[in-house]
Amino acid sequence: MSIPALVEPADELTVDEVRRYSRHLIIPDVGMTGQKRLKNAKVLVIGAGGLGSPALLYLAAAGVGTLGIIEFDEVDESNLQRQVIHGQSDVGRPKAESAKDSIAEVNPLVNVVVHAERLDNDNVYDVFRGYDLIVDGTDNFATRYLVNDAAYFLGIPYVWGSIYRFDGQASVFAPKQADDAPCYRCLYPEPPPPGMVPSCAEGGVLGVLCASIGSIQVNEAIKLLTGIGDPLVGKLMIYDALEMEYRKLKVRKDPNCRLCGENADVTELIDYEFFCGAVSEEAADAAADSTISVVALEGMLKEREEGTRDFVLVDVREPNEYEINKIPGSVLIPKGEFLNGNALEQLPSVDSGTQVVLHCKSGVRSAEALAVLKGAGYDDAVHVGGGVVAWVNQIDPSQPAY
Repeated sequence: MSIPALVEPADELTVDEVRRYSRHLIIPDVGMTGQKRLKNAKVLVIGAGGLGSPALLYLAAAGVGTLGIIEFDEVDESNLQRQVIHGQSDVGRPKAESAKDSIAEVNPLVNVVVHAERLDNDNVYDVFRGYDLIVDGTDNFATRYLVNDAAYFLGIPYVWGSIYRFDGQASVFAPKQADDAPCYRCLYPEPPPPGMVPSCAEGGVLGVLCASIGSIQVNEAIKLLTGIGDPLVGKLMIYDALEMEYRKLKVRKDPNCRLCGENADVTELIDYEFFCGAVSEEAADAAADSTISVVALEGMLKEREEGTRDFVLVDVREPNEYEINKIPGSVLIPKGEFLNGNALEQLPSVDSGTQVVLHCKSGVRSAEALAVLKGAGYDDAVHVGGGVVAWVNQIDPSQPAY
């Protein structure tokens, strides 16, 4: 599905710009006009993380005149495995500032606009306005739906990407630019159930996968800005890095889409955290009065060592996570074992008098497992708020935090 170029050409290229972009200029489909369009373009990249890193570097190298970066986080050492726009000396720095400095090294001719804030309902319109295109590098469903809806209401097309372990996806959503173009809600009308899809922080991601999907996003951005080729509008590109296989699926506009359909009922921004849900309602109810701190757990472990308390501490993460760090004295039973019922066979019986204490990385998965236990009659079961992250930060900093 072709779309006219999003940007008008700049008046001219300088001698330095002609020299720098010469390999673009000799491509007939790009040429002088296409490069002038890139010079005149204003592109916002959401996030300077796994996808944002290669996207920002290649957009800058391509000669996009104005690059916006919205990012609130700081560089952590665990980021460096995949977020190639940052380096060791940037650890602890704001990601947006680190990214700006790297862009200046790649192409000092690019104007960088930093939005050092978290994207939310209150600022999204102000941040988005004035940009020709958005490149979405977010890693959570609430922000993805926010980006989709706000971009639709403002009439701005955007390039979407998603990564997890060895799998990546990419598409272009431009329902205001083409009558038959779908939006993100046409592809995913509802978010997955809370806790069903682990984040990259929980499930991991192959570092180089970010470059594969990020470069696809930039490729699509260049096509949209210059009006060349056939962009991924109405198509979903799926990449399997293990099998080295690309597949392309057709995505049709949903006439019943709540945002862009014939009888749309999403007519303004909504509460996206509530819509996506950090945890299910059952998990929230289970954890309401059954959450303990890592400080309380430390005291309980000491009492267990002294023989004055009896409980079993269960880590519901995956085996590879358990190998990285752990709370001493815990046993591993992954969350999936709770969901399929097998965990109950590995735990003390309900009437044994032995309390069950659950934990995960941050408290989300353990809350979901806790709901299963409560439903099975383990009324005194609890889970640890903050999980291993809180334990490492507050009790045992000798272990690696991730």
